[in-house]
Amino acid sequence: MIGHLSPARSTVFLLTAALLLLPAPTSAQGSGQGFLFKRPGVQVAFHGGYAGAPAGGDVLNRALDDFTLSKRDFDASSWGPELAFRSSERLDIALDVRFSRSQTGSQSRPSESHLGVDLDGLPILQTTTLSRVPVTVSAKFYLRDRGRAVSQFAWIPDKWAPFVGVGGGLQWYEFKQEGDFVEEPSLDILNLTLKSNGTAPTGHIFAGVDVSISPRFLWTLEGRYARGGAEAGPAFNFDNLDLSGFQATIGLAARF
Repeated sequence: MIGHLSPARSTVFLLTAALLLLPAPTSAQGSGQGFLFKRPGVQVAFHGGYAGAPAGGDVLNRALDDFTLSKRDFDASSWGPELAFRSSERLDIALDVRFSRSQTGSQSRPSESHLGVDLDGLPILQTTTLSRVPVTVSAKFYLRDRGRAVSQFAWIPDKWAPFVGVGGGLQWYEFKQEGDFVEEPSLDILNLTLKSNGTAPTGHIFAGVDVSISPRFLWTLEGRYARGGAEAGPAFNFDNLDLSGFQATIGLAARF
């Protein structure tokens, strides 16, 4: 389990290090054309964190049954940029891309028909990879105003601003297993690469909070649940491949 958490811990470490290098608030105020002299219209962020996979559906359930895999083996780190356009004080339209990829080695489990080893008594080994890249558009609703205008030319951000949202788009995916497999009923051991990839619709809901750390820069913390699935290709008998999952991310953002 510790091995699966390391990508998320690495993400938090890198973003924290980036925070320490950010300029002090006074430097943003002194920029002349900085956002404090107008309401920001665009927010750019880079998110990193942990993407969990429910590991449901026929394809993933069969992998769990046949090989020494667990549901957490399909979890991965999640990374990606976000570009949000301010529609009103409490509404943004956000475009984002998230990348996640898990890769785990395994061996065949013993069954009623075979012992899970080859003729030399060695384990029958495979590598399983699940990649997901959703490209989505979201409506992000803020539960309070994000700042206030103090004159015709100045806008001051609040320290924190919670939000909720909903969105959807397309998700590119690839599920691949490569290595040695026991063929039923002959029990021959074949070296194969089995792969299913393509695009499928996806939808999500999310909630989080923006925390200002200077007039221009902020943390954005988010929890997201995405729903999606696809019909796997002929290598997996066209069964259902579950592409849903929960993401917990922290992002470093800038207002312009």
